[in-house]
Amino acid sequence: MIIAVLIGAFVLMLLLNVPVGVAMGLATFLSVVAAGSEGDYIVSMRMASGVDSFALLAVSFFILSGQLMGKGGIARRLVDFAGVLVGRFPEGLAYMNTLTCMLFGAISGSSAAAVSSVGGFMIPEMNRKGYDREFNVAVTTAAATTGLLIPPSNAMIVYAVAAGSVSIAALFLGGLVPGILFGVAIMAVCAALSVKRGYGRGRPAGVREILVAARRAAPSLLLVVIVMGGVLSGVVTATEAAAVAVVYSFFLAVVVHREVKLSELPGLLRSTGITTAVVMILIGASSGMSWLLTMENVPAQIASALLSGLNDPVFVLLVINVTLLSVGAFMDLTPAVLIFTPIFLPVAVEMGMSEVQFGVMMVANLCIGLCTPPVGSSLFVGCGVGGTSIARVSRSMVPFLAAMFLVVLLVAYVPVLSVWLPERFGLMGR
Repeated sequence: MIIAVLIGAFVLMLLLNVPVGVAMGLATFLSVVAAGSEGDYIVSMRMASGVDSFALLAVSFFILSGQLMGKGGIARRLVDFAGVLVGRFPEGLAYMNTLTCMLFGAISGSSAAAVSSVGGFMIPEMNRKGYDREFNVAVTTAAATTGLLIPPSNAMIVYAVAAGSVSIAALFLGGLVPGILFGVAIMAVCAALSVKRGYGRGRPAGVREILVAARRAAPSLLLVVIVMGGVLSGVVTATEAAAVAVVYSFFLAVVVHREVKLSELPGLLRSTGITTAVVMILIGASSGMSWLLTMENVPAQIASALLSGLNDPVFVLLVINVTLLSVGAFMDLTPAVLIFTPIFLPVAVEMGMSEVQFGVMMVANLCIGLCTPPVGSSLFVGCGVGGTSIARVSRSMVPFLAAMFLVVLLVAYVPVLSVWLPERFGLMGR
Protein backbone atom coordinates (compact mmCIF):
# COMPACT_ATOMS: atom_id res chain seq x y z
CA MET A 1 0.00 0.00 0.00
CA ILE A 2 2.81 2.41 0.92
CA ILE A 3 4.49 2.06 -2.48
CA ALA A 4 1.12 2.44 -4.23
CA VAL A 5 0.55 5.73 -2.38
CA LEU A 6 4.10 6.86 -3.19
CA ILE A 7 3.87 6.13 -6.92
CA GLY A 8 0.31 7.38 -7.25
CA ALA A 9 0.99 10.67 -5.47
CA PHE A 10 4.25 11.23 -7.34
CA VAL A 11 2.78 10.58 -10.79
CA LEU A 12 -0.31 12.68 -10.04
CA MET A 13 1.77 15.66 -8.99
CA LEU A 14 3.99 15.35 -12.05
CA LEU A 15 0.88 15.38 -14.23
CA LEU A 16 -0.23 18.53 -12.39
CA ASN A 17 3.14 20.08 -13.31
CA VAL A 18 4.38 20.22 -9.72
CA PRO A 19 8.20 20.65 -9.61
CA VAL A 20 9.94 17.29 -9.39
CA GLY A 21 11.69 18.01 -6.08
CA VAL A 22 8.44 19.12 -4.42
CA ALA A 23 6.59 16.13 -5.89
CA MET A 24 9.14 13.68 -4.48
CA GLY A 25 9.07 15.27 -1.03
CA LEU A 26 5.26 15.45 -0.79
CA ALA A 27 4.78 11.93 -2.17
CA THR A 28 7.22 10.56 0.42
CA PHE A 29 5.50 12.53 3.20
CA LEU A 30 2.05 11.22 2.24
CA SER A 31 3.35 7.65 2.04
CA VAL A 32 4.93 7.82 5.48
CA VAL A 33 1.74 9.30 6.94
CA ALA A 34 -0.28 6.52 5.28
CA ALA A 35 1.95 4.03 7.07
CA GLY A 36 1.02 5.59 10.41
CA SER A 37 4.35 7.28 11.13
CA GLU A 38 5.32 10.86 11.88
CA GLY A 39 5.83 11.92 8.28
CA ASP A 40 7.04 15.45 8.86
CA TYR A 41 9.79 14.36 11.23
CA ILE A 42 11.04 11.41 9.16
CA VAL A 43 10.97 13.16 5.80
CA SER A 44 12.68 16.30 7.11
CA MET A 45 15.34 14.21 8.84
CA ARG A 46 16.05 12.20 5.69
CA MET A 47 16.15 15.34 3.55
CA ALA A 48 18.64 16.95 5.92
CA SER A 49 20.87 13.88 6.01
CA GLY A 50 20.67 13.60 2.23
CA VAL A 51 22.31 16.97 1.62
CA ASP A 52 24.75 16.60 4.53
CA SER A 53 27.63 15.69 2.22
CA PHE A 54 30.96 17.46 1.78
CA ALA A 55 31.12 16.23 -1.83
CA LEU A 56 28.01 18.24 -2.73
CA LEU A 57 29.92 21.48 -2.19
CA ALA A 58 31.66 20.63 -5.46
CA VAL A 59 28.36 20.99 -7.31
CA SER A 60 27.92 24.58 -6.15
CA PHE A 61 31.53 25.48 -6.91
CA PHE A 62 31.44 23.97 -10.39
CA ILE A 63 28.17 25.79 -11.12
CA LEU A 64 29.78 29.11 -10.17
CA SER A 65 32.90 28.28 -12.18
CA GLY A 66 30.71 27.53 -15.19
CA GLN A 67 28.86 30.83 -14.74
CA LEU A 68 32.15 32.75 -14.73
CA MET A 69 33.44 30.84 -17.75
CA GLY A 70 30.21 31.35 -19.64
CA LYS A 71 30.34 35.13 -19.13
CA GLY A 72 34.10 35.41 -19.55
CA GLY A 73 34.46 35.15 -23.33
CA ILE A 74 35.48 31.50 -23.29
CA ALA A 75 33.15 30.33 -26.06
CA ARG A 76 34.57 32.68 -28.71
CA ARG A 77 38.13 31.58 -28.00
CA LEU A 78 37.20 27.90 -28.12
CA VAL A 79 35.33 28.41 -31.40
CA ASP A 80 38.44 29.97 -32.92
CA PHE A 81 40.62 27.15 -31.63
CA ALA A 82 38.28 24.45 -32.93
CA GLY A 83 38.10 26.29 -36.25
CA VAL A 84 41.83 26.13 -36.90
CA LEU A 85 41.87 22.44 -35.99
CA VAL A 86 38.98 21.11 -38.09
CA GLY A 87 37.74 24.04 -40.18
CA ARG A 88 39.45 22.83 -43.36
CA PHE A 89 37.23 19.75 -43.74
CA PRO A 90 34.10 19.72 -45.98
CA GLU A 91 31.94 19.55 -42.88
CA GLY A 92 34.33 21.82 -41.01
CA LEU A 93 31.76 24.10 -39.38
CA ALA A 94 29.83 21.11 -38.04
CA TYR A 95 33.08 19.69 -36.66
CA MET A 96 33.91 23.09 -35.17
CA ASN A 97 30.53 23.18 -33.48
CA THR A 98 30.91 19.69 -32.03
CA LEU A 99 34.48 20.15 -30.85
CA THR A 100 33.73 23.54 -29.28
CA CYS A 101 30.72 22.12 -27.43
CA MET A 102 32.88 19.26 -26.14
CA LEU A 103 35.51 21.69 -24.85
CA PHE A 104 33.11 24.28 -23.46
CA GLY A 105 30.78 21.65 -21.97
CA ALA A 106 33.70 20.07 -20.13
CA ILE A 107 34.78 23.47 -18.78
CA SER A 108 31.31 24.71 -17.81
CA GLY A 109 29.80 21.34 -16.82
CA SER A 110 26.44 22.39 -18.26
CA SER A 111 24.86 21.27 -21.52
CA ALA A 112 22.41 24.19 -21.51
CA ALA A 113 25.29 26.66 -21.07
CA ALA A 114 27.15 25.02 -23.95
CA VAL A 115 24.11 25.22 -26.22
CA SER A 116 23.45 28.89 -25.47
CA SER A 117 27.07 30.06 -25.48
CA VAL A 118 28.44 28.05 -28.40
CA GLY A 119 25.16 28.03 -30.31
CA GLY A 120 24.98 31.80 -30.12
CA PHE A 121 28.12 31.94 -32.26
CA MET A 122 27.98 28.78 -34.34
CA ILE A 123 24.32 28.44 -35.36
CA PRO A 124 24.13 31.87 -37.10
CA GLU A 125 27.52 31.24 -38.75
CA MET A 126 26.42 27.84 -40.05
CA ASN A 127 23.17 29.40 -41.28
CA ARG A 128 25.15 31.94 -43.30
CA LYS A 129 27.34 29.20 -44.81
CA GLY A 130 24.34 27.30 -46.20
CA TYR A 131 23.87 24.61 -43.55
CA ASP A 132 20.24 23.75 -42.76
CA ARG A 133 19.02 25.58 -39.65
CA GLU A 134 17.51 22.46 -38.07
CA PHE A 135 20.72 20.51 -38.71
CA ASN A 136 22.72 23.27 -37.01
CA VAL A 137 20.52 23.24 -33.92
CA ALA A 138 20.58 19.43 -33.79
CA VAL A 139 24.39 19.32 -33.94
CA THR A 140 24.73 21.89 -31.17
CA THR A 141 22.12 20.23 -28.94
CA ALA A 142 23.65 16.76 -29.27
CA ALA A 143 27.26 17.89 -28.91
CA ALA A 144 26.53 19.95 -25.78
CA THR A 145 25.70 16.79 -23.81
CA THR A 146 29.27 15.50 -24.12
CA GLY A 147 30.33 17.92 -21.39
CA LEU A 148 28.27 15.93 -18.87
CA LEU A 149 30.52 12.93 -19.47
CA ILE A 150 33.87 14.63 -20.06
CA PRO A 151 35.26 15.70 -16.66
CA PRO A 152 34.66 17.60 -14.51
CA SER A 153 30.97 16.70 -14.42
CA ASN A 154 28.29 17.68 -11.91
CA ALA A 155 26.17 14.74 -13.07
CA MET A 156 28.90 12.35 -11.97
CA ILE A 157 29.08 14.01 -8.55
CA VAL A 158 25.32 13.63 -8.09
CA TYR A 159 25.57 9.95 -9.08
CA ALA A 160 28.44 9.43 -6.61
CA VAL A 161 26.28 10.85 -3.82
CA ALA A 162 23.33 8.66 -4.84
CA ALA A 163 25.49 5.54 -5.09
CA GLY A 164 27.17 6.28 -1.78
CA SER A 165 30.47 4.42 -2.17
CA VAL A 166 32.03 5.28 -5.51
CA SER A 167 35.05 7.52 -6.13
CA ILE A 168 34.28 10.82 -7.86
CA ALA A 169 37.76 10.78 -9.40
CA ALA A 170 37.08 7.31 -10.82
CA LEU A 171 33.80 8.52 -12.32
CA PHE A 172 35.50 11.55 -13.84
CA LEU A 173 38.06 9.36 -15.58
CA GLY A 174 35.45 6.74 -16.46
CA GLY A 175 33.40 9.28 -18.40
CA LEU A 176 36.30 10.63 -20.46
CA VAL A 177 36.47 7.97 -23.19
CA PRO A 178 32.66 7.61 -23.56
CA GLY A 179 32.37 11.42 -23.75
CA ILE A 180 34.92 11.54 -26.55
CA LEU A 181 33.12 8.66 -28.29
CA PHE A 182 29.89 10.67 -28.10
CA GLY A 183 31.68 13.49 -29.90
CA VAL A 184 33.19 11.17 -32.51
CA ALA A 185 29.77 9.58 -33.18
CA ILE A 186 28.20 13.02 -33.64
CA MET A 187 31.00 14.02 -36.02
CA ALA A 188 30.46 10.81 -38.00
CA VAL A 189 26.80 11.74 -38.49
CA CYS A 190 27.87 15.26 -39.49
CA ALA A 191 30.25 13.81 -42.09
CA ALA A 192 27.61 11.53 -43.59
CA LEU A 193 24.95 14.25 -43.78
CA SER A 194 27.41 16.85 -45.09
CA VAL A 195 28.45 14.60 -47.98
CA LYS A 196 24.82 13.82 -48.75
CA ARG A 197 23.73 17.47 -48.69
CA GLY A 198 26.85 18.96 -50.28
CA TYR A 199 27.91 21.32 -47.52
CA GLY A 200 30.99 23.37 -48.52
CA ARG A 201 34.60 23.07 -47.48
CA GLY A 202 35.93 25.27 -44.71
CA ARG A 203 39.01 27.48 -44.82
CA PRO A 204 42.39 25.88 -44.00
CA ALA A 205 44.44 27.66 -41.33
CA GLY A 206 48.15 28.45 -41.40
CA VAL A 207 50.66 27.51 -38.71
CA ARG A 208 50.74 31.02 -37.25
CA GLU A 209 46.94 31.17 -37.02
CA ILE A 210 46.88 27.79 -35.29
CA LEU A 211 49.46 28.92 -32.73
CA VAL A 212 47.62 32.18 -32.03
CA ALA A 213 44.27 30.39 -31.53
CA ALA A 214 45.91 27.77 -29.30
CA ARG A 215 47.51 30.48 -27.17
CA ARG A 216 44.19 32.27 -26.74
CA ALA A 217 42.34 29.07 -25.82
CA ALA A 218 45.07 27.55 -23.60
CA PRO A 219 44.17 29.42 -20.36
CA SER A 220 40.58 28.17 -20.61
CA LEU A 221 41.55 24.59 -21.41
CA LEU A 222 44.02 24.66 -18.53
CA LEU A 223 41.07 24.58 -16.12
CA VAL A 224 40.40 20.90 -16.92
CA VAL A 225 44.09 20.10 -16.45
CA ILE A 226 44.16 21.87 -13.09
CA VAL A 227 41.04 20.12 -11.80
CA MET A 228 41.85 16.62 -13.03
CA GLY A 229 45.58 16.92 -12.27
CA GLY A 230 44.87 18.01 -8.72
CA VAL A 231 42.34 15.24 -8.08
CA LEU A 232 44.36 12.42 -9.66
CA SER A 233 47.60 13.45 -7.99
CA GLY A 234 45.88 13.44 -4.60
CA VAL A 235 46.79 17.06 -3.91
CA VAL A 236 43.13 18.06 -3.59
CA THR A 237 39.78 16.34 -3.32
CA ALA A 238 37.10 16.84 -5.97
CA THR A 239 35.43 19.45 -3.76
CA GLU A 240 38.67 21.34 -3.18
CA ALA A 241 39.43 21.15 -6.92
CA ALA A 242 36.03 22.74 -7.58
CA ALA A 243 36.93 25.62 -5.25
CA VAL A 244 40.24 26.04 -7.08
CA ALA A 245 38.27 26.10 -10.35
CA VAL A 246 36.20 29.04 -9.04
CA VAL A 247 39.31 31.04 -8.13
CA TYR A 248 40.92 30.30 -11.50
CA SER A 249 37.72 31.11 -13.43
CA PHE A 250 37.37 34.39 -11.54
CA PHE A 251 40.97 35.34 -12.33
CA LEU A 252 40.53 34.43 -16.00
CA ALA A 253 37.17 36.15 -16.52
CA VAL A 254 37.78 39.30 -14.45
CA VAL A 255 41.53 39.92 -14.62
CA VAL A 256 42.83 38.25 -17.80
CA HIS A 257 39.96 38.53 -20.29
CA ARG A 258 38.26 41.43 -18.47
CA GLU A 259 34.87 40.41 -19.84
CA VAL A 260 33.18 40.09 -16.44
CA LYS A 261 32.87 43.26 -14.35
CA LEU A 262 32.89 43.19 -10.57
CA SER A 263 29.40 44.73 -10.67
CA GLU A 264 28.15 41.57 -12.43
CA LEU A 265 29.33 39.21 -9.68
CA PRO A 266 26.24 39.60 -7.43
CA GLY A 267 24.04 38.50 -10.32
CA LEU A 268 26.28 35.49 -11.02
CA LEU A 269 26.27 34.54 -7.34
CA ARG A 270 22.49 34.86 -7.20
CA SER A 271 22.09 32.65 -10.27
CA THR A 272 24.49 30.10 -8.76
CA GLY A 273 22.56 30.13 -5.49
CA ILE A 274 19.23 29.52 -7.23
CA THR A 275 20.62 26.64 -9.29
CA THR A 276 22.32 25.12 -6.25
CA ALA A 277 19.11 25.39 -4.22
CA VAL A 278 17.17 23.53 -6.90
CA VAL A 279 19.77 20.75 -6.98
CA MET A 280 19.83 20.47 -3.18
CA ILE A 281 16.04 20.27 -2.96
CA LEU A 282 16.11 17.47 -5.52
CA ILE A 283 18.84 15.61 -3.63
CA GLY A 284 17.15 16.03 -0.27
CA ALA A 285 13.72 14.95 -1.52
CA SER A 286 15.16 11.99 -3.40
CA SER A 287 17.01 10.88 -0.26
CA GLY A 288 13.69 10.59 1.54
CA MET A 289 12.14 8.70 -1.36
CA SER A 290 15.16 6.38 -1.67
CA TRP A 291 15.00 5.61 2.05
CA LEU A 292 11.32 4.70 1.77
CA LEU A 293 11.94 2.49 -1.27
CA THR A 294 14.77 0.73 0.57
CA MET A 295 12.65 0.22 3.69
CA GLU A 296 9.98 -1.41 1.53
CA ASN A 297 12.65 -3.59 -0.12
CA VAL A 298 11.76 -2.32 -3.60
CA PRO A 299 15.28 -2.33 -5.12
CA ALA A 300 15.87 -5.93 -4.02
CA GLN A 301 12.48 -7.01 -5.37
CA ILE A 302 13.14 -5.35 -8.74
CA ALA A 303 16.60 -6.93 -8.91
CA SER A 304 15.18 -10.35 -8.13
CA ALA A 305 12.38 -9.95 -10.68
CA LEU A 306 14.70 -8.82 -13.46
CA LEU A 307 17.40 -11.41 -12.86
CA SER A 308 15.04 -14.35 -12.36
CA GLY A 309 12.42 -13.32 -14.91
CA LEU A 310 14.70 -12.42 -17.80
CA ASN A 311 17.52 -14.82 -16.87
CA ASP A 312 19.93 -13.25 -19.37
CA PRO A 313 22.35 -10.47 -18.31
CA VAL A 314 22.57 -9.17 -21.87
CA PHE A 315 18.81 -8.72 -22.09
CA VAL A 316 18.61 -7.32 -18.54
CA LEU A 317 21.11 -4.61 -19.49
CA LEU A 318 19.12 -3.82 -22.62
CA VAL A 319 15.93 -3.46 -20.55
CA ILE A 320 17.71 -1.13 -18.09
CA ASN A 321 19.08 0.99 -20.94
CA VAL A 322 15.73 1.27 -22.70
CA THR A 323 14.06 2.15 -19.39
CA LEU A 324 16.61 4.88 -18.65
CA LEU A 325 16.29 6.17 -22.20
CA SER A 326 12.52 6.42 -21.76
CA VAL A 327 12.86 8.05 -18.34
CA GLY A 328 15.27 10.63 -19.77
CA ALA A 329 12.64 11.75 -22.26
CA PHE A 330 10.23 12.67 -19.45
CA MET A 331 12.50 13.63 -16.54
CA ASP A 332 15.54 15.87 -16.19
CA LEU A 333 18.93 14.26 -15.58
CA THR A 334 19.48 15.08 -11.89
CA PRO A 335 16.19 13.73 -10.47
CA ALA A 336 16.41 10.69 -12.77
CA VAL A 337 19.87 9.85 -11.43
CA LEU A 338 18.71 10.30 -7.84
CA ILE A 339 15.57 8.19 -8.24
CA PHE A 340 16.82 5.32 -10.39
CA THR A 341 20.35 4.79 -9.05
CA PRO A 342 19.17 2.96 -5.89
CA ILE A 343 16.74 0.93 -8.02
CA PHE A 344 18.99 -0.25 -10.85
CA LEU A 345 22.47 -0.14 -9.30
CA PRO A 346 21.90 -3.30 -7.20
CA VAL A 347 20.79 -5.12 -10.37
CA ALA A 348 23.92 -4.03 -12.23
CA VAL A 349 26.23 -4.97 -9.35
CA GLU A 350 24.53 -8.36 -9.07
CA MET A 351 25.39 -8.98 -12.74
CA GLY A 352 29.04 -8.11 -12.11
CA MET A 353 29.02 -4.55 -13.46
CA SER A 354 31.16 -2.05 -11.57
CA GLU A 355 29.58 1.02 -9.99
CA VAL A 356 31.74 3.22 -12.22
CA GLN A 357 30.61 1.54 -15.45
CA PHE A 358 26.96 1.70 -14.41
CA GLY A 359 27.26 5.38 -13.48
CA VAL A 360 28.80 6.30 -16.82
CA MET A 361 26.17 4.23 -18.64
CA MET A 362 23.33 5.88 -16.71
CA VAL A 363 24.57 9.44 -17.26
CA ALA A 364 25.19 8.73 -20.97
CA ASN A 365 21.65 7.38 -21.32
CA LEU A 366 20.09 10.35 -19.60
CA CYS A 367 22.18 12.76 -21.70
CA ILE A 368 20.16 11.57 -24.68
CA GLY A 369 16.99 12.59 -22.86
CA LEU A 370 18.26 16.18 -22.77
CA CYS A 371 17.94 16.18 -26.57
CA THR A 372 14.43 14.74 -26.84
CA PRO A 373 10.94 16.14 -26.29
CA PRO A 374 8.89 16.67 -24.19
CA VAL A 375 11.29 17.89 -21.46
CA GLY A 376 14.71 17.96 -23.12
CA SER A 377 16.24 21.12 -21.65
CA SER A 378 19.12 21.29 -24.16
CA LEU A 379 16.68 20.88 -27.04
CA PHE A 380 14.51 23.75 -25.77
CA VAL A 381 17.52 26.04 -25.37
CA GLY A 382 18.85 25.07 -28.81
CA CYS A 383 15.54 25.81 -30.50
CA GLY A 384 15.38 29.17 -28.74
CA VAL A 385 18.89 30.11 -29.83
CA GLY A 386 18.35 28.80 -33.37
CA GLY A 387 14.94 30.39 -33.85
CA THR A 388 13.16 27.22 -34.93
CA SER A 389 10.56 24.78 -33.60
CA ILE A 390 11.02 21.61 -31.59
CA ALA A 391 8.98 19.62 -34.12
CA ARG A 392 11.31 20.56 -36.98
CA VAL A 393 14.52 19.98 -35.02
CA SER A 394 13.28 16.66 -33.59
CA ARG A 395 13.34 15.14 -37.07
CA SER A 396 16.92 16.29 -37.58
CA MET A 397 17.88 14.88 -34.16
CA VAL A 398 17.05 11.27 -35.08
CA PRO A 399 20.42 10.25 -36.65
CA PHE A 400 22.33 11.92 -33.81
CA LEU A 401 20.23 10.16 -31.17
CA ALA A 402 20.78 6.82 -32.91
CA ALA A 403 24.56 7.36 -32.95
CA MET A 404 24.58 8.38 -29.28
CA PHE A 405 22.55 5.35 -28.25
CA LEU A 406 25.00 3.12 -30.10
CA VAL A 407 27.77 4.57 -27.91
CA VAL A 408 25.62 3.90 -24.82
CA LEU A 409 25.33 0.25 -25.82
CA LEU A 410 29.10 0.08 -26.30
CA VAL A 411 29.59 1.48 -22.80
CA ALA A 412 27.09 -1.06 -21.42
CA TYR A 413 28.58 -4.14 -23.08
CA VAL A 414 32.28 -3.19 -23.33
CA PRO A 415 33.43 -2.43 -19.74
CA VAL A 416 36.96 -1.44 -20.74
CA LEU A 417 35.66 1.83 -22.25
CA SER A 418 34.68 3.18 -18.83
CA VAL A 419 36.90 1.29 -16.36
CA TRP A 420 40.31 1.14 -18.08
CA LEU A 421 41.42 4.67 -17.14
CA PRO A 422 40.22 4.46 -13.49
CA GLU A 423 41.99 1.10 -13.17
CA ARG A 424 45.20 2.50 -14.63
CA PHE A 425 45.17 5.23 -11.97
CA GLY A 426 44.27 2.78 -9.19
CA LEU A 427 40.91 4.40 -8.46
CA MET A 428 38.49 1.51 -8.83
CA GLY A 429 38.78 0.40 -5.23
CA ARG A 430 38.63 3.89 -3.72
